[in-house]
Amino acid sequence: MSAKQLEQAAQATKTAFLFPGQGSQKVGMLAEFAEQFSGVQETFAEASEAIGYDLWHIAQSGEGLNQTENTQPVLLTASIALWRVWLELGGVAPKYLAGHSLGEYSALVAANSMTLADAVKLVNLRGKLMQTAVPEGEGAMAAILGLDDAKVIELCKIASQSGQGSVDAANYNAQGQVVIAGSVALVQEVMAQAKEQSGKAIALPVSVPSHCSLMKPAAEQFAQALEQTAIQMPSIPVLQNVNAAIATDVAQLRQALTAQLYQSVQWTKTMQYLQAQGIQYVAECGPGTVLVNLAKRLPNIEKAFPIDTQSRMEDALNAILVAEGKIA
Repeated sequence: MSAKQLEQAAQATKTAFLFPGQGSQKVGMLAEFAEQFSGVQETFAEASEAIGYDLWHIAQSGEGLNQTENTQPVLLTASIALWRVWLELGGVAPKYLAGHSLGEYSALVAANSMTLADAVKLVNLRGKLMQTAVPEGEGAMAAILGLDDAKVIELCKIASQSGQGSVDAANYNAQGQVVIAGSVALVQEVMAQAKEQSGKAIALPVSVPSHCSLMKPAAEQFAQALEQTAIQMPSIPVLQNVNAAIATDVAQLRQALTAQLYQSVQWTKTMQYLQAQGIQYVAECGPGTVLVNLAKRLPNIEKAFPIDTQSRMEDALNAILVAEGKIA
């Protein structure tokens, strides 16, 4: 579907597509789809050629899959392969796209804002820069549950005043669910304080503290690569992580992608925006169900569909076509 056709088809729907970020990867992802749709292997071949190594092998074998520089291009490619299958099957073109962290790049590729080849190169570099910005073992992330945003921000601010590094609210995922990121000792301190405040704290199995001030050096280098990458305005509006808003020009797109490395993911506000625009149906275009499970908690979202297996995609495709009045 051309950019113009996508833009026209998307206007009359109440559907949004959500693209997951790092942590949704699974060994063997999309194997079932690859047996039925040649485009899946072709999409991975396209991305692999751009990046110089076999992403499909990593996805299926799991070798190096959890290394950030590999995880990001593999997940991006998997999401775009599913997007292409969805369109091939006649699925509804969504009115809005949004991606969580890395998923913002998937959304931009789906919206014809950048090519898959350019995007996989960018996220591969992004992963390498993130890994080198904070030596392994010095950064951490944790989910804080049951406290409001203001309290989590306060705890991070108090901990950071110790002068032993920094810790920030990294992902506002939902009401009462905030992920923090920063120096190991300070993340542990906030976790302990959160528990004292009757909240819950869960350490996340990551080696890179994303979306926090420790990533500023990586962002400065990444901005140079972004400037050299061809980007155009999306054919379907893409909500940006840093402000839950839609860019009005390409300069804003580049700026938001750079800032995304060290600023918080505003996912709660993103979903609130979609609901305010009358979105009733969402589909998670990637492996897993993280974003679908968050969306199911929202009052105005009637249905949230994972599409990571053939049966799930077929269910979502038919249910949305019926709900949108495209078929009886």
